[in-house]
Amino acid sequence: MALFQSSTRAIPLVEEIPRHIAIIMDGNGRWAKKRLLPRVAGHKRGLETVRSTVKACVDLGVEHLTLFAFSSENWRRPADEVSFLMNLFLLALEQEVSKLHKNNIRLRVIGDRARFDQKLIDLIGEAERLTAGNTALTLTVAANYGGRWDMLQAVRAMHAAKPGGDFNEDDLAEHLSMAYAPEPDLFIRTGGEKRISNFLLWQLAYTELHFTDTLWPDFNPAALKKAIQSYQQRERRFGRTSEQLVNNA
Repeated sequence: MALFQSSTRAIPLVEEIPRHIAIIMDGNGRWAKKRLLPRVAGHKRGLETVRSTVKACVDLGVEHLTLFAFSSENWRRPADEVSFLMNLFLLALEQEVSKLHKNNIRLRVIGDRARFDQKLIDLIGEAERLTAGNTALTLTVAANYGGRWDMLQAVRAMHAAKPGGDFNEDDLAEHLSMAYAPEPDLFIRTGGEKRISNFLLWQLAYTELHFTDTLWPDFNPAALKKAIQSYQQRERRFGRTSEQLVNNA
């Protein structure tokens, strides 16, 4: 498995199209409320947006797409909504994985699986094994995931692998949930909120941030391209000066 250095230790490759896009898919409940529908209707409609976003990323040549589906804090939501989300995740795995595999898309799921039903855990494992060799896009779904949890479990794993060692960033990074992927180039949050919400806290250190008022069910390929166009206008210095970028061009 390829491991990627932290952007605070090495300057990553910068390309016109982001290699890795991470998205907080916010606004499903508000989308439904605006239409006098139950919140769960927004989550169901949001799954269609996931499909169109995955396709758009493949068409654009994005290598990694990471979606924040369910945070470790989302268990605080009403029990019926949590139950619906778990069932929707189960249904999506049952119905979508074969399509992902057919389209050469690799699926990874990150997060603490301990609170999931065994059927869901088994389906996740089967999906990851089936799609492990696919190369068109790596789709990562963060479910029962939190950035602080990720760093804590990485610290524990690092100490277990190297007891009493003299640690550096790379020692920790290789135990993070997304050690298999480059850090995100572009982070998108839909729904108008402007915060990270405990998502990929380590990995977003030098990521370009894009916030949009568009609710997730209304986020379409045109909105994705607009976010990428915004990214393309950024000057990614990674601690250097603008003059250094010009001189190195």
